[in-house]
Amino acid sequence: MSEVNINRLKELAKLPYNNLCADCNHPNPDWASVTIGVFLCSECARIHRGLGSHISFVKSFDYDNWDQELLTFMEQYGNELAKEHYEKHVPPYYRRPNRDDPNVLREQWIRAKYERKEFMHQVNTVYSRGYMEGFLMKKGKKGKKLERRKFVLSEVDQTLKYYIKSSSKTPKAVINIPDLNATFCDPAKIKTIKSPNALQLTYLKDVYTRSIYVYADDGKEIIDWYMAIKAAKYQYLQIAYPTCPPIELLPHLTRDFLKEGYLWKTGPKIGDSYKKRWFTLDYRKLMYLEDPLDPFPKGEIYLGEKGKQFAISSGIPAPLKKHMYGFIMKTPERTWLFSAETEEERKQWISVISSILETPESTQGCQVYLRYSLRNSVSYTKSRDSMGSYRNSGSSFTGTLRKGKKFLSFG
Repeated sequence: MSEVNINRLKELAKLPYNNLCADCNHPNPDWASVTIGVFLCSECARIHRGLGSHISFVKSFDYDNWDQELLTFMEQYGNELAKEHYEKHVPPYYRRPNRDDPNVLREQWIRAKYERKEFMHQVNTVYSRGYMEGFLMKKGKKGKKLERRKFVLSEVDQTLKYYIKSSSKTPKAVINIPDLNATFCDPAKIKTIKSPNALQLTYLKDVYTRSIYVYADDGKEIIDWYMAIKAAKYQYLQIAYPTCPPIELLPHLTRDFLKEGYLWKTGPKIGDSYKKRWFTLDYRKLMYLEDPLDPFPKGEIYLGEKGKQFAISSGIPAPLKKHMYGFIMKTPERTWLFSAETEEERKQWISVISSILETPESTQGCQVYLRYSLRNSVSYTKSRDSMGSYRNSGSSFTGTLRKGKKFLSFG
């Protein structure tokens, strides 16, 4: 192995474009594909290896031999040229992964680019047709059993429907695309679902957040559904906001949760015991559930703007009940006591919630807060408690409140 060649290779990897992984933008790549001519991080190099050497043959900077012929090839190509060639027609709504994204998203992005060559030309992909029909495994509302269900997405109707049986004429649920969010399941949820190819679909049902958990055996299939949802929502937003630049629409297609994990919380009364709950932070909406895969949260907390009776701080002041690594959050309606298992977890939760409270509220945020206030009113609570076992499943609003539902989005 020529030391001169290795040093030259590392110099090439420091050039603009080459200094980031060609597939996930992770800095300081230390691998390269000598058939495609791109510089890669170790994780993406591992995925490239799975494509087969006839598509991508990868070599390490430090552990493989680099002769002059290979070095010359890398000098002639590089990430910038490869991007122009393999990513020429990536749809604007298509999610380009980064290093921290789920493996299924990164793998299918790499396979789409180099194996299926989806973006070299304007091709009619499954997710870009405006209509998609197929079967996914779905977790039932009660229990942890997963059943095969038929799903139909229509860009024209702006709906996602699912059916109990393939022969059923009436859908079990009709979800409006503008109200729908899709995100990849947290590792704790994947452990229960037992598939890495899992999505969590959330939407508003009777003003509460309903979650549906689905997966596909094939990674490509779940990514096709994910991209089809993004494509349908992109089409809707283009029609709804015709003068808005496309780049401003993209953040509103789907969103990842800002943080998820277990915390302990008390009840509203002084002296109430701490109970372990799964927490999900979806922008200004902090939800807590008994189980990570529950269809509805036990409660939802709206996070407004600091200085408007919203605040968060570390520690639990006396005489309030302390528990592990505690912190306190104040809202106009209540003081919330939480605790984390570790100091690091406490710091992370306080940091991410603080960032939300520091962000000025939009007009839309005020609409959301109005919904939370109305939902927690005495008359509504009585109606809610009469609905059944899911005390947070809500009851139907009519008139103005039902109409206002259209404005509720956490993007």
